[in-house]
Amino acid sequence: MLQETEEIAAQPRLSALSQSSCFVCGCDNPRGLHLRFEQTKPGEMTAPWTPDADMEGFRGIIHGGIISTVLDESMAKAVAASGLEALTAELRIRLRQHVTTGSAMRVRGWIESRNKRMIKTEAVLNGPGGTEFAHAWAIFLVLK
Repeated sequence: MLQETEEIAAQPRLSALSQSSCFVCGCDNPRGLHLRFEQTKPGEMTAPWTPDADMEGFRGIIHGGIISTVLDESMAKAVAASGLEALTAELRIRLRQHVTTGSAMRVRGWIESRNKRMIKTEAVLNGPGGTEFAHAWAIFLVLK
């Protein structure tokens, strides 16, 4: 039992900080999405995104799981930009209309509220003209 405890203590601490191999934003991930987020105002992050054909679920339609991932990342970036280290605890997505391959989109995530360790966030995926294609709500828990 003591040996197991020592082995766990010797492992590197898990972190909610960005890294270059991140699937969504990492520049060193050859299979990643390579989104570049920027802070538009405190507690809000945005990024342009044009999905490729290799992200399709059906011909010409981007997989809903990829859309969910992009929305989750935008909310995580908003939390991180606020100086907090937190992980997604709950995620809810509403897909309003299908996203087509090659469409110029913009993802925006923001913090709605914070209560001790719980952070409530939202995100939207908009197309040209501001049309909302997807909306997300998430709860993040701040790491101790």
